Amino acid sequence: MSELLTRSEHRLRPDGSRTLCQLFVPGDETLIRGESRASAVTDRILALSDDEAERTLARTLGRFSAGHRDLAGTLDRHFRLVQDLLGGDIPAGRTRRQLIGAYFSREYALEAAALFNPSMVPDPDQAGCQPGETRFIMSLRAVGEGHLSSIEFRTGTAGADGSIRIDTASPFAGTGNVQPVPGDRDLLGLNVGDLDAGGAGRLAAPGYLVEFDEDSALSERVLWPASPAESQGMEDARFVRCADGDDAIYYATYTAFDGSQVAPRLIQTRDFRSFIIAPLAGPAARNKGMAMFPRRIGPRFAALSRSDRESNSIGYSADGYHWGDPVTVQAPERPWELTQLGNCGSPIETPAGWLVFTHGVGPMREYAIGAVLLDLDQPERLIGALPEPLLVADKSERDGYVPNVVYSCGALLHGGKIVLPYGCSDSFVRFAVVDLDLLLGLLASG
Repeated sequence: MSELLTRSEHRLRPDGSRTLCQLFVPGDETLIRGESRASAVTDRILALSDDEAERTLARTLGRFSAGHRDLAGTLDRHFRLVQDLLGGDIPAGRTRRQLIGAYFSREYALEAAALFNPSMVPDPDQAGCQPGETRFIMSLRAVGEGHLSSIEFRTGTAGADGSIRIDTASPFAGTGNVQPVPGDRDLLGLNVGDLDAGGAGRLAAPGYLVEFDEDSALSERVLWPASPAESQGMEDARFVRCADGDDAIYYATYTAFDGSQVAPRLIQTRDFRSFIIAPLAGPAARNKGMAMFPRRIGPRFAALSRSDRESNSIGYSADGYHWGDPVTVQAPERPWELTQLGNCGSPIETPAGWLVFTHGVGPMREYAIGAVLLDLDQPERLIGALPEPLLVADKSERDGYVPNVVYSCGALLHGGKIVLPYGCSDSFVRFAVVDLDLLLGLLASG
């Protein structure tokens, strides 16, 4: 399949210097929970002389401020969050309060372990692009200490000649302001009775809103686990731009992991500054790997599903939250996909049909990326599938945290090309450019 695809030389690797400033309560940081040492630590801070306190705070701000936007303000917020744990008199003066905030803070290198499994969508703002260019937004799965996953973003431009430019990421990172969605249960129409047995407690968790400062760069915005269902990670977001009349909204499904179980959840945004995050329910909304279609099929929302953990299927929903029984479209049958199948992001609409990039798992748990073509009006009907993989890991991509894996969460249609970003061995990201006409020709004939 080498004539269909060209790899770019770009490699987007994890950067251990990008850190979040997080709340840290001594004694609560281990998996084996112990008694909080908040009061004892605070007593020792208050016992410092004024000179020691001022020098310690000045040294802390001097060492760490360059890596964080408004570190002093963050230390003030962390003090306010823990002051009820401290007992005794609340110290007067900003120096002592910020110093307490500093002792109850930590840096977390959110992508130090890995940066992978990207999805790519057109930026809502295409102003200033040259003819033939497309500005894009790319989501990424970031993994840090404790193998905890969060969702990051990058921006860039695809050129008229198929070239790719990735913008430099901001040195800062933040998790925004998280708050419950007002009237959440009425808005979503979810209740425990609607949910499948065994999943009610997990999925019944309410949705929430995340908002970021308007002046923050997109690469600074991190979607961080904020509900029990995702306490151990937000994995593999599949973003897609959905048109609904003259309006457009960006959806993404991702895998919420609580340490023992997984569940798909939904992200909605119009501007990548405010995000609504909500649970999903129904037979098609199980396991990993849901991916929304970029428009409704008739009156209903549609999504790719892997509810049985090994086949590609289609599910439908009237409201985008409750999903009915999935219909199997493609089951494992070729040697490179016999272990399991899944999608590599949302379908791409073409005149020939819905183009879906897939992943298959073969011998030695080797992942490969393939492609199928589905009927535009009845996507349960499979038109064609590549008999051989489109992409397998080359020698430079095989080694990593999970060896022999190539995996994408969503590609970008750009003129007569497809820009396919993909994760390499759950470690870093590369990019490939696919010739759309050649690929469709093979799929339509197969």
